[in-house]
Amino acid sequence: MPLPHVLLSAAVSLDGYLDDTGPERLLLSGPADFDRVDEVRASVDAILVGAGTVRADNPRLLVNSAERRAARVAEGRAEYPLKVTVSGSGELDPAACFWHTGGEKVLLTTDGGARRARALGIGADVVSLGPQLDWRRALEYLHDRRGVRRLMVEGGGTVHTQLLQQELADELQLVLAPLLVGDPAAPRLFGPGAYQGGRLRLVESRRIEDVVLNRYLPTAPGTGERVAAADRHWLALACELAELCPPSDTAFSVGAVVVAADGSELARGYSREGGDPVVHAEEAALAKVDPADRRLAGATVYSSLEPCARRASRPAPCARLILDAGVRRVVTAWREPDTFVPGADGTGVLTAAGATVVVLAEYEARAKAPNRHLEG
Repeated sequence: MPLPHVLLSAAVSLDGYLDDTGPERLLLSGPADFDRVDEVRASVDAILVGAGTVRADNPRLLVNSAERRAARVAEGRAEYPLKVTVSGSGELDPAACFWHTGGEKVLLTTDGGARRARALGIGADVVSLGPQLDWRRALEYLHDRRGVRRLMVEGGGTVHTQLLQQELADELQLVLAPLLVGDPAAPRLFGPGAYQGGRLRLVESRRIEDVVLNRYLPTAPGTGERVAAADRHWLALACELAELCPPSDTAFSVGAVVVAADGSELARGYSREGGDPVVHAEEAALAKVDPADRRLAGATVYSSLEPCARRASRPAPCARLILDAGVRRVVTAWREPDTFVPGADGTGVLTAAGATVVVLAEYEARAKAPNRHLEG
């Protein structure tokens, strides 16, 4: 199921704390970074915090800039993003600022929590996710029922930890403040537990007054049919590579990336790369990897179009090349139409040999874009 782009946003001390234990909120950022956060808020469809943050900080979670709010309205969006909180118990203060400022609000809770919240008179759409909280179900609800495509998550540490551990976070925007807290009783950004493997990829590092903003993307693929946030990043890259293909009236424009289980990129390629008029994207990428590389056995091939099952230009179709390389997981955006090969079914070839094929249909339009000239 399609999910929103989940952006985790936090500021921490040098030793990883979100706050101290004093009576007042510890301000980790300055005016320039607060304005940056306001800009990010204005760009998203919804802002989410956990119930603990609502209780501890009593946040309003507004877009403060009148100009940014006006720009949202001019674009046909609500003046404020949807505000979302998540609570298993539903036991929240109905007088909290969260419920009485900004635009629409949603409380995602359990069956029992919904009964409590309604009895308390919470000023929000109270939505039960069932007997227990489920983050994937929560994100599916926000995407499908509330039209949320970009979700900003501002805390707290438990929420950030759970989304990262469940591989549901697409991006981490982390601000590092030049101070130390050192109090073991103070709240930390991330808690213990099993996180996804691999290194996060640093895509931006920027000084803002005396703090530093670092933006990270996850890199480690999912396993089997389980889709991780990194799967979406790598498939988006494959779609971008397809746009590099020299146009052809007799073949699709396709991009492909080969990624190891730890998130290391092994190779990338695209159709007709290097002046070869018949090379396919998966073929071009796999040719750059040492066949003896043991990482291929746990790798994922991302291809903007389903790997071919038959081809006239070369003896081995891409589905066979992938299997021969030892790869047993493929993520694609678009099943191959019958434009050139009737009954194309690379997925059938792959799955018959024990490989897993995951189709992320929300990227189909991007995969089709460089092939529009073939429609009709």
